[in-house]
Amino acid sequence: MNNNIIVINGPNLNLLGEREQSQYGSITFKKLKENCLDKAKELDIDLEFYQSNIEGEIVTIIQEAKNKFDGIIINAAGFTHTSVAIRDALDIFKKPIIELHISNIYKREEFRQKSLISDVVSGGIFGLGDNGYILAIISMQNFLKNENR
Repeated sequence: MNNNIIVINGPNLNLLGEREQSQYGSITFKKLKENCLDKAKELDIDLEFYQSNIEGEIVTIIQEAKNKFDGIIINAAGFTHTSVAIRDALDIFKKPIIELHISNIYKREEFRQKSLISDVVSGGIFGLGDNGYILAIISMQNFLKNENR
């Protein structure tokens, strides 16, 4: 079984702990990354953790992931609602993808309630705070186990 996954984070997630704690909690990006790497190690998963504020960089990472990773966990942040380019790159990936959001985008402003990527991912986790990342890692492990049967 292959256990090589990447967690891709979009714009402003590097500012976790500083911004809108009512939506995103008080965890810092550094601590979130540490928690995810610890969980991945516990589950014998090779995990890469990536963040960019630049749409094109995220598209390139997704394109390159096709040959390097068995699954993608993506919190596209603001690009969730605007980026056809990220959606198209994810659609080309053809392996398990989990869409993740710390907040429940469906309980927020109307413009945030439309995800352009939901129809090309394997599943989604919304509104469970930073714990959603841990749940996504566990879920991805399950996707990969089932895919290799």
